[in-house]
This record gives sequence, C-alpha cells and structure tokens, in this order.
Amino acid sequence: MNAPATTISNGPDPLHSLPRPLAFSPIDPNIRQPDSETAMSALPNSTPTYENEEQGTLDFKLLNAVYDRYGGVVVEVTRAMDSALFASLLRASIEQWRHQGKRGVWIKLPIQHVNLVEAAVKEGCWYHHAEPNYLMLVYWIPQGPHTLPANASHRISIGAFVTNENQEVLVVQENTGRFRGTGEWKFPTGVVNEGEDLCAAAVREVKEKTTINTKFIQVLAFGQSHKVLFEKSDIFFLCLLEPLSSEIQKQESEIEAAKWMPFEEYAAQPFVQKHELFKFSVDICLAKKDGNYSGFCPVPTSTAFSDEKNYMYFNTHDLNGQYGS
Repeated sequence: MNAPATTISNGPDPLHSLPRPLAFSPIDPNIRQPDSETAMSALPNSTPTYENEEQGTLDFKLLNAVYDRYGGVVVEVTRAMDSALFASLLRASIEQWRHQGKRGVWIKLPIQHVNLVEAAVKEGCWYHHAEPNYLMLVYWIPQGPHTLPANASHRISIGAFVTNENQEVLVVQENTGRFRGTGEWKFPTGVVNEGEDLCAAAVREVKEKTTINTKFIQVLAFGQSHKVLFEKSDIFFLCLLEPLSSEIQKQESEIEAAKWMPFEEYAAQPFVQKHELFKFSVDICLAKKDGNYSGFCPVPTSTAFSDEKNYMYFNTHDLNGQYGS
C-alpha cells in the first residue's frame, strides 16, 4: 500500500461541468475545433474584430479552448508564455466565455509551465487536483456557488485471500506502515493503480509481494473507511485468489517475511480476534472455504459509451451460473 491512487470522484451535480476530474468530456461536434497542431493549446487565437468609434477596430486575442458538452471550457497550456501575457489572455477569454454563457473553466498547466500558476490564481482560479506532470485549475464564471465536480475522494485498495490445497493461507509481515515491527501476519494488500482493473490489481499485488502467481476468483466483501491518507477515503475489497505456484520469494522493499500458514493459526492471532474488520474477514473466508458463501465474480461488460470491455462484479451463482463461476 504505497502511493495513493485516486480513482473515484464525487461532489455536486457533475452535469454542469466535466463528468470526471481526470478525463475531459468528448468535444461537442457542433463547435468548430482547432486543428491537430493547435488543439487544446493555450496559444493566442484571433477572434472577430470589435468596432469602437474612438479607438477604431480592435483585434484581440483569446486562449484556444475546447468546449465540453456541459457548458464548460477546457484549456491546456502547451507552450511557454509570459505570465503577464497569460493573465491578459485569461481575462479577455473569461469575458468572452461569459458572453457565450459558459460556466466552468478547466485550465491544465503542465509542470513546465508552473510560472503561470500565480497569474491564474490572481485572476480567481483555484486548484482542483494535481498529477505528477500537471496541475488542474478551475474557474467558475456564473454568479453564485459553483457546481463543478469535486476532486477524486477515494482510493481503491485490495486484500488477497490466497489459500492452497493444504488449507494454508498466504500471509506476510510488512516492514513499513502501521504493521511494521508488530510481528503480526496479514493478507497481502495493496492499492489499485490508475486505469487498472480490480481483479488485475489483486493478482499483481500478490505477485509483487510474494512472487506467487494467482488466478482471481471473486470479490468476497468490501468496506469503506475515511480520512485514511491526506483526508481521502478508502474502499477496500477483500478478494479470493487461487494460487498457481507455491514457492515464495518476499519483496525486499516492503515485506519482512512471507509464508504459507494454517488458516486456523492465522485466525487465532490476537489482533485478528480483537479487531472487527479482521474478524469479519476471517468469518467470510471460512464460510467461503466451507462452501457456504457466494462472492462476486468479474464479468466482462461493455457500455453504451464504449466498446472497451470492463468488469462488473456480481453473484453469478444465484443467476444459475449462466455467467460462469
């Protein structure tokens, strides 16, 4: 459980801006978009001229932007720019977008353009989220409270229940985190990476921690906890995996020891009996071992929005096994 992963976002009605903070909405086909050279660029873009009797004709510049389908505007800075020029372009652009009835403004600043952050903040923008290579700022044009979706609020983590034909369970002792130095044995755990399927993450984490190859079987249970890391919440999935190998080699960077342990010995540990989360996990795993519990199997699915296969997890046993087991 190393670096946090932000994978779920919630907040006010997302229909008034981008549906997810980390993915832009499809471009509105009714709006003329920049060509491939300048798309999503923050280079100045000529706009229609405005007539003024005293000053003559004024041809001013705006930031290039892509309009999303929720009445918002997306700008991505792609080339170096003076902060004073950027502030001027941003002010003019916001006024133009205000006249057009636009709402949320999303400004993606790659890390190499960090010099523009202060200028954007002084114009009324605020931080939304950050990734290793960019900062996302937002601005709300209408009067009143904004309805932009919040930054990702949760990370997703897994615990792997791996049991072999000898009724032994795969356990580890960690050399980092809250279990360091406690001598307690626990299931291998870890965090789901961005863009990674839950079932794939469970297999990967077991492999990384112990070198044991596994096959994902089911999600047995899940739970939610709050303020786990930097005020973010966590959704933890207890997963059942079948071992495909048996020889253990521990991960040196995070694992102090790893071994196969009789299930009853694991369950009898004082900290397991003391804490409800671990006690419930043991009860669930024991019921599954005895054939008295049905978990949630991954079933490949597609949606109306994409042909890419994703997974839906549900109890296939009670659907007469028509989706496998």
